[in-house]
Amino acid sequence: MSSRDGKKDGRQERTSHAFVMMLYTIWLISLSLGCGKVSEPLHESRTHVLQDGFRNTDPAFSPPDLWERLLFLPSRIWTTTLHTRTAHLPLIENDGTVLRNNRTKATVTWIGHSTLLIQLDGVTILTDPQWSERASPVTFAGPKRLMPPGVSFEQLPIVDLVVISHDHYDHLDRDTVQRLARTHHPLFLVPLGLKAWFADIGITEVEEMDWWESRQVRGLTVTCLPAQHFSGRSLWDRNRRLWSAWALAGDTKRIFFAGDTGYYSVFREIGVRLGPFDLAAIPIGAYRPASMMKMTHITPEEALQVFADVQGRNFVAMHWGTFDLTEEPIEEPPLRLEAEANRLGLDPSSIWVLKHGETRGW
Repeated sequence: MSSRDGKKDGRQERTSHAFVMMLYTIWLISLSLGCGKVSEPLHESRTHVLQDGFRNTDPAFSPPDLWERLLFLPSRIWTTTLHTRTAHLPLIENDGTVLRNNRTKATVTWIGHSTLLIQLDGVTILTDPQWSERASPVTFAGPKRLMPPGVSFEQLPIVDLVVISHDHYDHLDRDTVQRLARTHHPLFLVPLGLKAWFADIGITEVEEMDWWESRQVRGLTVTCLPAQHFSGRSLWDRNRRLWSAWALAGDTKRIFFAGDTGYYSVFREIGVRLGPFDLAAIPIGAYRPASMMKMTHITPEEALQVFADVQGRNFVAMHWGTFDLTEEPIEEPPLRLEAEANRLGLDPSSIWVLKHGETRGW
């Protein structure tokens, strides 16, 4: 090959890469809208359900404007694709033996991000399972995993139930759920609109639920709950699938899983109707810049307000320290959480910032 041909190939490769990155940027801008087309609710009592999708019900909800998105997303792409930040967080070596042998104790294990392995009344549950290296539709770009999963996939106990909060790539990973379906055959509980997505990838043990609906699963009462967020995995499916939080109640213990959410008053209603909760798993990361994130993500301080609203007894931090999603320093969320808990006079033993791989009884 001549030097001229080599230079030409190099230019073509750079052009191709730039074009793909441009398409990826457009896709991310679309995902960040956080709102669907204006249409009327189908039912007066279900104002979140529209003719062509779903919406948030907080009257104060509004998505970030176009200028904020254009400022935020290119820098995010640069950071996550070309100059990924690193994290130096503690990791517990967990080979899954205790989890596989457990039949009676209520436990929670932080796998990473919003993936928790919960054991309750002999039932093993996964929330928003994500074992892939990137939270992205492509392998060459998007948020890369900063910490390995706290328990390897191969060392998991048999998973009976999976709950999904929404369809974003850091919460719903295609490779992971297909592998779970092949090897564990769990029941997947999902918000409205997601059953068809699972069917398209060959997974049929799926039940859809609307906000405030409950199911009995292996002796547990599982309830789909409101959250304030948005959905979409492409340019064409904006808010076509619902987003949710979840509650799981056993004979004597109850856990609240917040999914991904902004703050609004519905959490007080959840606490009144279903609380108190022995354990409340609540996100503490992905809050900067506030102009982009404030409506659909909560700060550590707001997370403790959610904790109070749902009447939680023990707090489990999640949605931080695993994927580089937003602009706050990677290790900042638990520091802010601790400072706010101290300011509020909360018992430090009730605020759990688990290490990746850590298992704790509750």
